[in-house]
Amino acid sequence: MKVLIIIVSLVLVCNGLHTYKDGDKVDIFVNKVGPYFNPHETYHYYSLPVCRPDPIQHKSLTLGEVLDGDRMAYSMYEVQFKKSEKNKHLCDVTYEEKELTSMKEAVEELYYFEMVADELPMRSFVGRFEESSFLAVPHIHKLYLYNHIKFIFTYNGDKIISANVTTAEYEPMSLEVDPPLKIDFQYSVEWKESAVDPAKRSTLLKDYSFFPRTLEIHWLSIINSVILVSLLMAFVVVILTRVLRSDFSRYNKVDEEEDFGDDDNGWKIIHADVFRFPKLKSLFCSIIGVGSQLLAIGGGIIIMALLGMFKAHGHGSINTAAILLYALTSCIAGYVSSSYYRKFQGGNWVANIILTSSLFTAPCFIVWSVVNSVHWWYGSTQALPFTTVLLLGFIWVLIGLPLTVIGGIMGKNTSGDFDAPCRTKNIAREIPPQPWYRNTLCHMIFGGFLPFSAVSVELYYVFATVWGREVYTLYGILMVVFFIELSVSACVAVALTYFHLSSEDYRWWWRSVFSAGSTGIFVFFYAIFFYVRRSNMSGIVQSVEFFGYSLLTCFAFFLSLGTVSFFASLKFIRYIYVNLKMD
Repeated sequence: MKVLIIIVSLVLVCNGLHTYKDGDKVDIFVNKVGPYFNPHETYHYYSLPVCRPDPIQHKSLTLGEVLDGDRMAYSMYEVQFKKSEKNKHLCDVTYEEKELTSMKEAVEELYYFEMVADELPMRSFVGRFEESSFLAVPHIHKLYLYNHIKFIFTYNGDKIISANVTTAEYEPMSLEVDPPLKIDFQYSVEWKESAVDPAKRSTLLKDYSFFPRTLEIHWLSIINSVILVSLLMAFVVVILTRVLRSDFSRYNKVDEEEDFGDDDNGWKIIHADVFRFPKLKSLFCSIIGVGSQLLAIGGGIIIMALLGMFKAHGHGSINTAAILLYALTSCIAGYVSSSYYRKFQGGNWVANIILTSSLFTAPCFIVWSVVNSVHWWYGSTQALPFTTVLLLGFIWVLIGLPLTVIGGIMGKNTSGDFDAPCRTKNIAREIPPQPWYRNTLCHMIFGGFLPFSAVSVELYYVFATVWGREVYTLYGILMVVFFIELSVSACVAVALTYFHLSSEDYRWWWRSVFSAGSTGIFVFFYAIFFYVRRSNMSGIVQSVEFFGYSLLTCFAFFLSLGTVSFFASLKFIRYIYVNLKMD
């Protein structure tokens, strides 16, 4: 784990703050534009009819910035350190019918723009849209363009502390005219001295007011959720402990005259079948292997966030960390999968390694291909360049896949036979008919609801961060919720496995995976609810990305929580049968 943190921190390490001398040029980079309510529908700034240099030069970007949809380019704004400007002319642009229509559509869809100065984001709206209600007479529909923007910088010594852009001080220009329309773009610059320590300027970003801030005030909801789930967990543990104590007392009663015969029932009677290996062994082992890898990635990202490796408004730093961790932890998936495949006496090792390496990668590639194609068709900056696609492919081929193979070889060579406390008979026992409430569907509903309830509150804030404009900084709370989710999943799996075995059904292997793994279904239903009731997202581009990656997230929930559920069930079954006296 230390090696992973060191490697990723070297990649994510931030350079020291840039120092300026009086009159030095401060580069203003234009980045992207897009509808305010569709966070992942972004387009290049120069896709709008605005002032642009000839030729357009782009800034070199990191992998995380490209994945985040950034496409920074040099602008025509001339800003000098500590030098204020007023009403400075930028350029004149004449709008014909096509350009005027394009700008009107951008204003109607509430487009905002993003610029970057000294690694500090600056955002504002492209224009202003005024519209009265449909019942108002006469109906008002007016569109205005902000053709004059003002840069506001604060500094301390030779370093920039904050950067902002505003359009509120100047009257916008009406677009309700016939073409051609000549636009005079202007800008102003204001510098203010600040006493803020330059090392603490990142804390000012948390108070940046362009996007709403609603994530700091949910302590009570989190505490209520933690208390409720903790009480439910305690209830399950206490009840199950009392039931097991009663079972051990009854099953282990020493009675010379009483044989273990046909009158007995419960989980003891299937001791000779409970460790019969599951069907589809290779797929089963791949699921728990990839699930273990995803758990390591989730824990690693949270730990890195707690260590302060991610900036509040860092451009794609978490994306970079996730990709590197996914590649570097591939050995975990290979090791766990091959280890259990060896225990289950599997023979097709090559197929198992291929399945393990592609179980999550293949769905991820398919979803990304569809989403990326839609972005490419609409000209969005979220569409990855070909060079970035090649880089990601090389990372998987040169790092991820080889580490999966190495982990698989280690797992195969270091694992022994499955150590079962009970011998398995050659002929399987007949399973009695089961009532309707013990079928797989009911099992999944019961098993997925409680783990989902453990994260339902925090899930809103995560969704609001990923699919909204809020900035998430409460990683300590996220760590607590992460461990509670794992604990709840384990408790639910143990309880459901006990009830499953008590009905004399020994087919617990796959049932244990679906116990908490079905939480992914509830997460997907919540994603639909969030899209319809808790967001203002719309359009094909944003909808395809939202539901595509939500499906992928739910699949990750299934793999990771299904793995926790399986290991908890296996530990529980070993415990009860080791402590059972056999004839």
